[in-house]
Amino acid sequence: MSAARLPEGADTAAEGAGTPVSAAAPRELLIVTIARLLKGVRHVAVGASSPIPAAGAMLLRARSEAEGAPPVRLSILGSVQHNFFTNGSGELFDCAGQGRIDAFFLGGGQIDGHGNVNLVGTGSYPESSVRWPGSFGSAYLYFVVPRVILFREEHSRRVLVDRVDFVSAPGSSAKGIYRTGGPHALLTSMGVFMFDPQRACFRLVSMHPGRALADLRAATGFDFDVDPALGETPPPSAFELALLRGCVLTELAQTYPDFAARFHTDLARKGADDPLDPPTCSTDPLPAPRT
Repeated sequence: MSAARLPEGADTAAEGAGTPVSAAAPRELLIVTIARLLKGVRHVAVGASSPIPAAGAMLLRARSEAEGAPPVRLSILGSVQHNFFTNGSGELFDCAGQGRIDAFFLGGGQIDGHGNVNLVGTGSYPESSVRWPGSFGSAYLYFVVPRVILFREEHSRRVLVDRVDFVSAPGSSAKGIYRTGGPHALLTSMGVFMFDPQRACFRLVSMHPGRALADLRAATGFDFDVDPALGETPPPSAFELALLRGCVLTELAQTYPDFAARFHTDLARKGADDPLDPPTCSTDPLPAPRT
């Protein structure tokens, strides 16, 4: 398919061209915010079972095509169309270690104010009272991928804790430890935090519509700085919503059909389908990277 192009008069600076927030669903705001946090990257990798980060990466690629910007490579583990790797995660780790992956996403059952992530379980290890799938390669990727975005929809003291019970991946390292990667931002259903690697702490930079600073403090188990310019998270532009509800949603259905179907149902229920004539996006993957 042909690449999307911005309609005449559309503002490429999405932050300054938002439609009314009521036109965007909460998850649409999250997806658009992810795309903006990824601005400037060349290669984004997304782990399995991560439809919202994947949608944000797809939106970034679609918008880059529309603006005539350099192409964005997208690798989604578990995807047939968007996974260049044929040897499971081994090739992903090699690619990341060579500095050829610019951004990745981590979640976690617990995340603390120093950017530490717990993917193992709660309680004193190894007698954890609750067990999660495990750390897998999170610590390695946290050390070598320059822009790791921490993403959890749930914003509560259960998830955002003062200190994680188990460190699967450390947010910072002692001086003298060679490290090219680490946390870049934390995105939740309530707001956006940026990470300060020098001080190993988060700074709240924006709150989603309808949220107040007191709400975020009450729901967060760790202390955080507040940006002097703290404001509301910028809403999606009309063109971003058109891309998202059009070609990005179609593309997302290839890897996450159930999520895409629920997304489409929610849009139809609120009468928000096709806010603009949906642009077409190129869904042809770039050639596989040389190994």
